[in-house]
Amino acid sequence: MPVDAPKIAGQTVRPELTAAIMAQTGLDDEVLKTLVHSFYAKVRSDVVLGPVFAARIQDWPPHLERMCAFWSSVALMTGRYSGAPVPAHLGLPVTWAHFERWLALFRETVGEVCPPAGAALVVENAERIARSLHIAIAGRGDEIPDLS
Repeated sequence: MPVDAPKIAGQTVRPELTAAIMAQTGLDDEVLKTLVHSFYAKVRSDVVLGPVFAARIQDWPPHLERMCAFWSSVALMTGRYSGAPVPAHLGLPVTWAHFERWLALFRETVGEVCPPAGAALVVENAERIARSLHIAIAGRGDEIPDLS
């Protein structure tokens, strides 16, 4: 990797692809870490989402670390995350309104933290993930609006 290439925390399984995405989007693991920590600070204090998360997560540092690895894998294709998001979210007492609030806070934070090309990439992924998780949790997608 060239000396001036942005640093990637941990290994990446596809270094050339990751480097290309980083160059195109302005994202790197430091930007994503800032995004994750800023976003979940908002979530924790949110009147709608805060109680849902507080009921499930008592030890935040490991969760934040896992979310940093998740977004690194999603946005930068690093392969750092190995987990199963759907089973972890099954049984949550949430509706599409919770996902809409999650997306609103996420978009807000992305706008504050990410460069425009990177923002577009992570928001697109977040919208897809929200729809998929809601369908898995609710067992249907009939109340999900078209986000495009």
